[in-house]
Amino acid sequence: MNFEFQNPTKIIFGAGTIARLGEVVSEYGKKAMIVTGGGSVKRTGAFDKAVESLKSAGLAYVECTDVEPNPRITSVARGAKIAKDEGCDVIIALGGGSTMDAAKVMGAAALYDGNPWDMILHGQEEVYIPTETLPVITVPTLAATGSEANCGAVITNDETKIKSFIQIPLLFPKVALVDPELTVSVPQNHSAYGVCDIITHVMEGYFNGVDGTPIQDRFAEGVIINAIEYGRKAVANDENLEARAHVQWASIVALNGWVQAGVHMLAPMHMIEHALSAHHDLTHGAGLAIVGPAWMRFAAKYRPERFAQFAQRVFGLSSEGKDALTLGMEGIDAYETFLREIGCPTTLSEVNITGELFEQYAKDAALVVRDEDGKLLGRPPMTTEDIVEVLKSAL
Repeated sequence: MNFEFQNPTKIIFGAGTIARLGEVVSEYGKKAMIVTGGGSVKRTGAFDKAVESLKSAGLAYVECTDVEPNPRITSVARGAKIAKDEGCDVIIALGGGSTMDAAKVMGAAALYDGNPWDMILHGQEEVYIPTETLPVITVPTLAATGSEANCGAVITNDETKIKSFIQIPLLFPKVALVDPELTVSVPQNHSAYGVCDIITHVMEGYFNGVDGTPIQDRFAEGVIINAIEYGRKAVANDENLEARAHVQWASIVALNGWVQAGVHMLAPMHMIEHALSAHHDLTHGAGLAIVGPAWMRFAAKYRPERFAQFAQRVFGLSSEGKDALTLGMEGIDAYETFLREIGCPTTLSEVNITGELFEQYAKDAALVVRDEDGKLLGRPPMTTEDIVEVLKSAL
């Protein structure tokens, strides 16, 4: 268990902290570009609160709006141009994971004269690794990706139908200003998708990491149990601020690197989902709710003891009279039942995806994170045939 861990993002957490945005931003610049999505932050009043705080601090701002779910590289390029043309010296990401991912890449792209797609891993021979970026402040309005406090970003190329990522220390936000009050207006279905995303983040390392990481196992199990308990409450009552806060904190902890320290995480569930949502613009958490249980049933045959541990520790299932695989499968069933309970889809047919392009999805999933034999990295490594098998089981 050899590793290095450092997360330099400062986290300011709590209800009402949006009022401190101007104070925070003034430490890094005088003119901000506020990056937003489809307009929900203006409908809910979050944008007005952000602007009021900036004005109180004497800061100027411009807007970069309409960042899509599954953000496009074209939107990244558009935002980088706005930041350049307007002379912005700091970027504020106000929104969900897509907005924050796009903003992080915009920060680096604003100081790069080439195509920002050069930075995204997509099987190219030479990857451009940026060495400078505008400072980014994240203000999440959804508990899901944990992008507010990590150095990764996932971007889609709409022309090539490839969705992939960049993950480098340069992209850590300077500050994550996390106000759970901003999440109370999130629609029920997207709250549920966010809970699934949180759980899957820790599952990837839990099921695909190295052996012999008992503390990280307990961290992961704790995050999952917390997300299930408070996720149910948040989805059932969007005004439950206590539940919202606990889910928001779980989102950060799930992917700020702490749970994964020493685990050497691989993420086959995410890579398969990326292939689906690149082609169908599927909401990421919804896609994970479909891919997750299907992949788990495939992987459990190779590591039954691990899945049995999950069933016992997370769902409290008894091992009496059962072999490890049977118990593990019962745990997967319990997880899938939870996803359905909170309103997530668990089959491809529910989101109108058929099997016509399964071979293409499988090839796309294994495009970047693969071994020398071309298999998608995970435990176990997956051939394209394996990926197709998982997708068929999810129909």
